Amino acid sequence: MIRIAPSLLAADFSRLAEEMEDVRQASADWLHFDVMDGLFVPNISMGIPVLESIRKATDMFLDAHLMIAEPIRYASRFCRAGADLVNVHVEADRPEQIEKALLAVKEEGKRCGVTLKPATSWEAVLPYLDLIDLVLVMTVEPGFGGQSFMQEQMDKVRAIRRAIDERGSEVLIEVDGGVDPRTAPICIEAGVDVLVAGSAVFRTPDRKTAIQLLRGSC
Repeated sequence: MIRIAPSLLAADFSRLAEEMEDVRQASADWLHFDVMDGLFVPNISMGIPVLESIRKATDMFLDAHLMIAEPIRYASRFCRAGADLVNVHVEADRPEQIEKALLAVKEEGKRCGVTLKPATSWEAVLPYLDLIDLVLVMTVEPGFGGQSFMQEQMDKVRAIRRAIDERGSEVLIEVDGGVDPRTAPICIEAGVDVLVAGSAVFRTPDRKTAIQLLRGSC
């Protein structure tokens, strides 16, 4: 089943609770929560207090994407704030520290994932495949919304899909960046399980149809 995770960065922050309920009713599966620290990526976004407020306003699955340096410092705190799954970038620290961050998430009883920037080789996920629940492949450079989809990242997705399948694993593959009704079928064909979409959902008047189009069921 293809899961749709609207990115809250594209929502109307002045009415965030309504926006979340609207996409829930439109059949969204998850909510994607982007965290940027202005250091690992050149932008700043939402943090722990916002996540705590969101958790009180919705029971939807919250997928927290930490675009922050040294994620071990905050991984547990995002779990306690309400995240159901925490993604950390493999590029954000030394491998042993990334593993510690993933283990910290597991210790909180939550799911964990690793994220790859476009320039990062797919093999970077291999040391973590037996620990994680999800791999997020960025199809734009992380840090800003509205960028064009990088179709060449589908080769990375296919390679990761093969590695997962060879292990008989249930690790999910997620993509984020430039996902819309035109690019979603390309992702699904390559083996993606979760589609993160911002503008393609929140910036459209008919969100139910938008989500159906992303799934390929309309």
